[in-house]
Amino acid sequence: MSDHEYAPLSPFSTGMAGRCPRCGAGKLFKGFVEVAPACEFCGLDLKFADSGDGPAVFVMLFAGFLIVGTALFVEVKYEPPMWVHALIFLPMTLIVCIGMVRPLKGVLIALQYRNKAEQGRLEG
Repeated sequence: MSDHEYAPLSPFSTGMAGRCPRCGAGKLFKGFVEVAPACEFCGLDLKFADSGDGPAVFVMLFAGFLIVGTALFVEVKYEPPMWVHALIFLPMTLIVCIGMVRPLKGVLIALQYRNKAEQGRLEG
């Protein structure tokens, strides 16, 4: 089946779920963040998928805003010792960052598929 025979799917729902951007049924990842070579349902070749550093940038922005803002609030409101900050915010940083990488990578790959984004080339 060609791309035209599939109903357009939301890149946000398929990306967040880690599903194929074309059919929504197959898995996008074969590991934690390693992209599968192809969709097992529709056969979409996923070699085009290259999200680059995009997921890491968004994770740093979102997680940094959330964690630093929360740490600042806790410091101003309760003034705990530094070991309390380390005990709370180091694990929180790991959980939030690791938890956001895969969904954001999936969304960026699904958006890349939907918008037919590819590397720029000079003609001529």
